[in-house]
Amino acid sequence: MNQKLRRTAMLVMGAVFIAVAWLLLRPAPLLVDVALVSQGALTVTANEDGVTRIRERYEVSTPLAGRVLRLTHNVGDAVSADETILARMEPTHPDLLDPRAVAQAQARVMAAQRRLEIARLQLETAKAESQHAETERMRLYQLRDQDAVSESELNQATLTSRLKSDAQRTAQYTIEIADYELELERSALLLTKADGSTGPGKMELEIRAPINGRILRILHEDTAVIAAGTVLMEIGDPHDLEILVDVLSRDAVRINSGASVRILRWGGDAPLHGTVRYVEPSGFTKFSALGVEEQRVNVVIDLEEPAERRLQLGDAYRVETEIALWHADPVLKIPTHSLFRVGERWAAFFVIDGLAVQRELEIGKMNEREAEVLQGARVGDAVIEYPSDSIRSGLRVQASLARER
Repeated sequence: MNQKLRRTAMLVMGAVFIAVAWLLLRPAPLLVDVALVSQGALTVTANEDGVTRIRERYEVSTPLAGRVLRLTHNVGDAVSADETILARMEPTHPDLLDPRAVAQAQARVMAAQRRLEIARLQLETAKAESQHAETERMRLYQLRDQDAVSESELNQATLTSRLKSDAQRTAQYTIEIADYELELERSALLLTKADGSTGPGKMELEIRAPINGRILRILHEDTAVIAAGTVLMEIGDPHDLEILVDVLSRDAVRINSGASVRILRWGGDAPLHGTVRYVEPSGFTKFSALGVEEQRVNVVIDLEEPAERRLQLGDAYRVETEIALWHADPVLKIPTHSLFRVGERWAAFFVIDGLAVQRELEIGKMNEREAEVLQGARVGDAVIEYPSDSIRSGLRVQASLARER
């Protein structure tokens, strides 16, 4: 009996020794960072650099040939419409006596009158279209309470109303410019009709500011004799900005008018927000920094924030933009840095009961940070971040939940 107990004790001690040796000699679990499969909003964006530009620029030019006196204004000076004198010029003597110059001045006056008439017609059309678009928006807004219209139809009507309102504003601006040009041409015509009481040296044409704004660029500063139509300076409102972004043509086809935009790294503390006004219908060829030929398309973006929040942002400033191409909420999503390719399919390592388990996934849309999971995962599943070549299915791992990036 004692011999049987002794044998049993030895077997138990041997089993304990083997278990302890296995525990001591087995490889330690690999420490890995994991992230959780979550559910929420996912947005796919096109990220490109952009340049700000003033929406409406005006080139101040001379209405007839003559001697322009030295300009007294500097770049950045504020100007007021019909009040600030931008330049003074004295017509040259031959223009005062040349019948052809008189005829040309009369023709320019008639052309300016026609441009003003066309601008007024365009304004009436823009007003009618804007009123119709706003009426349609209000009608759809009332139908939304009755669940008789979709959200996308209401958004499209809102966008159309906004675009028509902008078109009306532009048409009004065009009338102001056309009226200014008409007055300028009439003044030039008066200077071609000198009488005996005034000499050429005493006649002087004042070129006044057509709009409120600031001087953006001066092209001719010193006194000089220049031809008719020579641009003296550019003026505009530096707070009335838009953003021009060129994107790859394959991204441009997925950008819709009204798409939301985030403006990053523009110099302020917080990102700005904007909307896509339109995508230009014609593209162009551009070489990348690596010398690769690309087809690019310009996208024009309106800023939503008031000018008071971006006073330091000026013309031709560089910004970074994120243009929304696709958005859904909610979706099942996984960090993109957890994914890797297995043949033609996507896969990830999941942590299950302390073991790494490789699982294939069906992935939908993705951006730089997250990807949409269509099949193969559930909310709360732990996936290994940045899996290395040393990780394989069945490997013991010790999970450490990574901080949110």
